[in-house]
This record gives sequence, C-alpha cells and structure tokens, in this order.
Amino acid sequence: MSFTVPPVPAVSAGSPAGRLRALKPDWLGDPKVWRTEVLAGLVVGLALIPEAISFSVIAGVDPAVGLFSAFTMAVVISVVGGRRAMISAATGAVSLVVAPLNREHGFGYLVAAVILAGVFQIVLGALGVARLMRFVPRSVMVGFVNALAILVFMAQVPEMRDVPWAVYPLIVAGLALLVFFPKVTTVVPAPLVSIVVLTAFTVAAGIAVPTVGDRGTLPSSLPVPGLPDVPFTLHTLTTVAPYALAMALVGLMESLMTAKLVDEITDTRSDKTRESVGQGIANIVTGFFGGMGGCAMIGQTMINVKVSGARTRLSTFLAGAFLMVLCIVFGPVVSEIPMAALVAVMAMVSFATFDWHSVAPKTLRRMPAGEIAVMVVTVVVVVATHNLAIGVVVGSLLATVVFAKRVAHVADVTAVTDPDGTTVVYRVTGALFFASSNDLVGRFDYAGDPERVVIDLSAAHVWDASSVAALDAITARYAQRGKTVKITGLNEPSARLHERLSGELSGGH
Repeated sequence: MSFTVPPVPAVSAGSPAGRLRALKPDWLGDPKVWRTEVLAGLVVGLALIPEAISFSVIAGVDPAVGLFSAFTMAVVISVVGGRRAMISAATGAVSLVVAPLNREHGFGYLVAAVILAGVFQIVLGALGVARLMRFVPRSVMVGFVNALAILVFMAQVPEMRDVPWAVYPLIVAGLALLVFFPKVTTVVPAPLVSIVVLTAFTVAAGIAVPTVGDRGTLPSSLPVPGLPDVPFTLHTLTTVAPYALAMALVGLMESLMTAKLVDEITDTRSDKTRESVGQGIANIVTGFFGGMGGCAMIGQTMINVKVSGARTRLSTFLAGAFLMVLCIVFGPVVSEIPMAALVAVMAMVSFATFDWHSVAPKTLRRMPAGEIAVMVVTVVVVVATHNLAIGVVVGSLLATVVFAKRVAHVADVTAVTDPDGTTVVYRVTGALFFASSNDLVGRFDYAGDPERVVIDLSAAHVWDASSVAALDAITARYAQRGKTVKITGLNEPSARLHERLSGELSGGH
C-alpha cells in the first residue's frame, strides 16, 4: 500500500501567514545567526563603555549620563530605526554641540535640547530630508569614509601617550589576535577574544595599565524617566532651540551617511526616512531618561557589521542591553578591561574602514583632478573640525562647483548660413544653466548676421532663469538692429520654462 503526501499549499505574501512570516525576525530560528548577533552585541557593548564615558567628559556631564544615553539610544533605535545592525549611542559630534549649553546654562537645559532635537529630527524626517542623500557624490562619500577612519585612529592616540611601557606590547598582542585568530575560527569574534585574553593576562600577571575603570565610575542602577529641570517658558525655548537644531542636523547627517555606508557594505537597502524619524524618537526617549542624546556611531557600527558580521536588529538591541548588564552586574570585572585591548580593536576598525583603493597610485592616475580635490578637501575639513557633517557639506558644495565648471564647457554653438544669405541657423548643444549661459550671449554675430536668425535648441536643455534671460538678451540685441529671432527645437520642459519666464526677467529696463 502506498500513500501520497498532499503538497503543502504555498503561502502568499498577502495572507495572514505570509504577513506573519514577513514580521518574523530574521535571526529567529537560525542558531548561526543568533550566535553571530549575540556575540557581536557583546563586543559592541564592551566597546561602547569607554567611548560613552569619553563623550560624557567632552559634554561636561557625569559618565553615567553617557552610558545611559548609549543604552537608551541603542535599544530604541533597534526597534524604530530604518537601518538594521547600525549602532546609535552618545557620540563625539553631539557632545561638542551640547557642551557649551551645559556649561553656560546647566544640565537641565542640555536635556531639554536633546528632547527638542528629537522633535526636529522627526519633523525633518517627515519632510523628506533623507532624500537629500542622493546629492552626496561618491567622492564625498569616499572622503567621509577615509576621514572617519583617520578620526577613529586619532581618538586612540591619547591612550598611547604617557602610559606605562606595558601598554605597547599589549596593543601589539591585541592586534596580532585580531589578525590571526580569524584564520583559526570565526565562530567567536576576534575582538571579543582579544579583550578577554588581554584582560585575563593583565589581571593574572598583576600588570598595572590604564583600565576602563580609570575612565569613570560605572552606574549601579537603571536610569529613571523624568522631565528636564528647566522652567517651561519661551526664554527656555529660545535658549535651547539653536543647540537643538544644530544637534538634529549633525545627528541626522552622521546617521544617514553611516546608513548609506552600511548599505554598501552589506549590499542591502535601508529606509532612510524611517531612520531619520527613528533617530528623533530615540533622542526624545533618551532625553526623558536624562541622557545627552546621540546618533549613529560609525566606529561601533563597523565593529558590529564589518568585523563581527552582524546583520540584524538583534545585535543593536543587545549592544545596549549588554552595556547596562555589564555596567550594573559585572561592573567590577568590566572595570579591569585594559584600555590597550580596546585601542587594538579600534585601530583594526580604522584600518579596515579606510578605503585604501581610493589612494592607490593606479586609482589616482585615472581619477579626474576635480574628484580627487573633493575627496581630499572632505578629509581635511572633517579631520580639522572633527565634525563629519561639516566635511560632508563642504565636500558636496565643492563637488557642485566642480560639476558646474565641467558642465559649463559642454554647451556649444555652431552657425550655418543659408546659401541665399537671408537666414543663419545657430545650433546650440548641451546644458544651459547659470554657468554655461553666461557665455552664450557672446557667441553670436549680431552685426554681421542676416535679417533672419534661427536658434535651434533641439540638442540643448534650458535649466534655469539665467538661461532664459540669456536668450532674451540675444533676442533683444538682434531686435536693436532690426533683425528677427526665432527659437526652435525646445523640448517640453524647456519650452514651459521659457514661456513662463521669457520677457519677465528684465524688470522693465
């Protein structure tokens, strides 16, 4: 007797079962992914501790404030963010923005600014500010990545100055483990192995070197929500608003650039609008828990994604959760971690992040000079200001100038006169905009041309009011000599723009 097993019906995406499957986390039910995400979260949680304490010092607040911020930012963004596996926490850029406010007006105003910054980010996200990322050229992106790598390494330099000699062999040993341990196995992340081995060695050998505990006291309890201790008046609003707006813009810029970088590394797409709104929600929650706010952390994100291989929200959530568990439950143990171990990890992150191909002689010989200039300027500005957002803005503006200069020379004018000598046809090719149209007026022979002039724009495109004004000026100069001009070949967008603006730009003069 034989039995026929009926086929399992396919589950459509729109069915309840299909929707449930779509909502199912990608790490659920896969032990390998689970292990990778958990270990990655643990490594990042360890790496967040000294960073959060350092940024607290920059902002002029208690170290616990930075640690609480790292906890709430990571946990909240893991749920509401648009880029999986990206780490958000207290950052140096945000610390620099809010430090003057805390110094001049007090901690309550800082917290109020964090909450207002979150509101600004939600509004900007809803208005579609994330779409502006499409205007960031590749040369700026490469400069951003290289500057990031340099800043990550520079942040480790103070940990190697005026320290006991034993720090240096520990850093070398940590780097050796990070390079060679993955050749043995990738089951356990090399950064975690390096941190555990160096900590165990320094404790067992009784070697006195700077440790995490030397950076500040770790918190012993969870943060408690509350309102900022400020008067709820218009004066308070006007005081914190400029700082809040600056924090919102810097935080969004760094977060969106980091998300774009992770997109390229993982070959996946992320929802930038959701990420923008998510950053705002995370900052609002962080503010109500008395934190200093933050944004995406590029160094820790690289540890999570590039070094540890994490790809899901679980690693982001666990990074914040482990941070608090490590501080509250295992505080005495975590305090013994030598800073040399974390320096080695971040130095490796710096090396892995830098785009070495972009500075290879073979690449530089082929790259246009303008592209190289944009990349170099972006790197220099970021490193000089320690602000990634400023570097990206300056680099993008320079890229725009370079592009405008290059495209301005594309427009060309050629003239053909009819055999009977009564008509001349000028054929204009290329893009007409403010940079190219300024030279357009001088390309015509107003005195020598016959009575009828045709300007053929079938191979051109009119982009702006400057081009329409230039065409009006050409027509006016011929009219002064009693000659007629006919403009032909306009494509539909150019024709609409010309019809709307022609004759309206002279101001009646």
